[in-house]
Amino acid sequence: MATLYRLLTEEDTAAFCHKVSDALAKGWELYGDPSYAFDTANNVMRCAQAVTKEVAADYSPEMKLGQQ
Repeated sequence: MATLYRLLTEEDTAAFCHKVSDALAKGWELYGDPSYAFDTANNVMRCAQAVTKEVAADYSPEMKLGQQ
């Protein structure tokens, strides 16, 4: 059994909300609060949200976390 971790990031648009919603629909759970920061190079706000998921398999660096 392993706990998997992902940090989802995106510009502060509906695309970020869809990315998080898709992960939740696939069984991932929110981990902590979202973060926001201004990206001065691209002049946009960026969002980040950590998610975790328990899986029956042992952890391996070769796991495709987006597919879990």
